[in-house]
Amino acid sequence: MRHNYIVILILSLLTWTYAEELYSDKYDYVNIDEILANDRLRNQYYDCFIDAGPCLTPDSVFFKSHITEAFQTQCKKCTEIQKQNLDKLAEWFTTNEPEKWNHFVEIMIKKKDEGA
Repeated sequence: MRHNYIVILILSLLTWTYAEELYSDKYDYVNIDEILANDRLRNQYYDCFIDAGPCLTPDSVFFKSHITEAFQTQCKKCTEIQKQNLDKLAEWFTTNEPEKWNHFVEIMIKKKDEGA
């Protein structure tokens, strides 16, 4: 019986620790398709993420604060929706604006090399 309590306690701690590891889902509602379809919005987010312009919305500030780590860890702490959105983002840019995607990847690699 005591063994069961220990197992339950360990599983509870692992579940709690895992849940703490994910990024907040506060902005999971952001419509990535709408952003990608709108030149102005897409460029605003892109410039924000590559440090070429200001982050104009709370969600862009949030995503920028995590994008380097998410990229470097293959989205280890991302929610499922964030993973799907990053996949959409990568697919859209590699198909439609590969030079911008390559520039973004270069910046992420540089930040990784700098320890950012």
